[in-house]
Amino acid sequence: MRRREFVKLIASLAAAWPIATLAQDRVPIVGFLNNTTPETYAPFVAAFRKGLGQAGYIEGQNIAIDYRWGHNGTISLPDLASGLVQRGVSVILASGGDQAIQAAKAATTTIPIVVLVGNDPVETGLVRSVKQPGGNITGVSVFAVQLVPKRLELARELAAKATAIAFLENPTNPNSKTDRNEIVAAAQKVGQHIATLDAATEKEADAAFANLAQRQIGAVILESDPFFNGIAKQLVELAARYSVPVIFPRREFAVAGGLMSYGSNLSEAYRQAGIYTGRILKGDKTADLPILFPTKFELVVNLKTAKALGIKVPTSILLLADEVIE
Repeated sequence: MRRREFVKLIASLAAAWPIATLAQDRVPIVGFLNNTTPETYAPFVAAFRKGLGQAGYIEGQNIAIDYRWGHNGTISLPDLASGLVQRGVSVILASGGDQAIQAAKAATTTIPIVVLVGNDPVETGLVRSVKQPGGNITGVSVFAVQLVPKRLELARELAAKATAIAFLENPTNPNSKTDRNEIVAAAQKVGQHIATLDAATEKEADAAFANLAQRQIGAVILESDPFFNGIAKQLVELAARYSVPVIFPRREFAVAGGLMSYGSNLSEAYRQAGIYTGRILKGDKTADLPILFPTKFELVVNLKTAKALGIKVPTSILLLADEVIE
């Protein structure tokens, strides 16, 4: 009797396997394409999942996420994007730099793509218009390029006696030329000398900071760039080692010990992208979903770091600060 019961059990399980597989196949898959690393973007992935959850999708329950990481260009993004298309994902989230966005765009014209962009998506030809993108791409702007002049204003207020202010950019970032033009134009209006410094690797970042004293740089403005996000700890340590005030683009830098940051909230942008992804899974069309823009920009000041650097932060900046770390 026991043997017959065992055979029946095995038979019932075998009959259930195809049903379970079919159910699993029906779970929508979201492709997550990013040019950096999972370690760097862990908090933003969590924010993306939060947005998906608010839209009714929980990873591992009624949705699957296929993560593809470019590791700062060491793995081919076009290959990663093609792999997501071949797998038949329902939506692609492309972020971590323009390279990932362009790879996703080149890989498909039919699968919906949600992007996080730092430049003007209309000006670059990514979408037809902000209100009605018109194709298979929509997303969230983090307003990276447009905030460069404001960071210059903060740097000049912080280091009022500085004869030269440096702009540290990643020359491999497709937005670097636009960023550089923005800050040079803003500097010319106020008669400020700007020195541009390049760093596309960790060694080049070390070299850039080592040259600050020779070039008599009074303050540094950091470009908003995914690679720089990945070496935030190194950049904060370099700023401390060479005792130079740096205006960073993200709150995460100030929390890690950077002097000051000004920019949009990247975690909030990923949360919004998660909500958009959920809406698309429910049937909304990318062509009709307007590009979202930040409603708030955060100024964060780390007074502990200011004290260590011997810098007195102007009261005018402290009054504007959204957060002061002491």
